Amino acid sequence: QVLRVYKAAVQQTLDILFLPEGREFLTSTDAVSRDSADRTIVAWDFQSAAKISNQIFHERYTCPSLTLHPKESVFVAQTNGNYMALFSAQRPYRINKKKRYEGHKVEGFAVGCEFSPDGTLLVTGSSDGKVFFYNYHTSRIIRTLSAHKEACVSAIFHPVLPSLLATCDWAGEIKIWQ
Repeated sequence: QVLRVYKAAVQQTLDILFLPEGREFLTSTDAVSRDSADRTIVAWDFQSAAKISNQIFHERYTCPSLTLHPKESVFVAQTNGNYMALFSAQRPYRINKKKRYEGHKVEGFAVGCEFSPDGTLLVTGSSDGKVFFYNYHTSRIIRTLSAHKEACVSAIFHPVLPSLLATCDWAGEIKIWQ
C-alpha cells in the first residue's frame, strides 16, 4: 500500500537518505546543467511531502550516493567530481567547506560510500577498482585496497561484524574482506 507520493519534477532520483528521527529525508538527482546546480540534493518534509530545500549543493556535479554518520548529525554526498562532501544533517544543511574526501575516482559510475559502524572511517569504491578508507575527522586517506579489476561501485561494512567489508564491482563480482 502506497502511503505518500513525492514529485521531484526533475530527472531521475539517484539515492534517498532518511535523516535522524525520520521527519525529513534527502534525495539526490541528475538535475545538473551548465547553468544551474540547484535540485542536485533536495530535502523533503516526510509528513507534508513538501520540499524544504533544493539549494543544498551548489557545485555542478551529480551525487550518486548519500550516507548518514552513525553518531553525529552529518551526512556525506559522493559527487561525480571525484570527492565526497560533508554536510550538516540539520537545517539549513550547510556544506563543510573545510572537509573534502578526495583521492578516489568516480568517473560517471554510481559509486557508493559508507561510514564504519563506529563513525571513525569513511569508505568508498573507485572507478579504478580500488577501495579507499578515509579518516572521518581528518579527511585523509588511511589506506587503499586494490579490490577489483573493474570499477568498485560499493563498499559496505557488515552490520554485526565491523571487521568485515563487502565490495562489489561493475562486472558483478562480490568480495568479502577481513
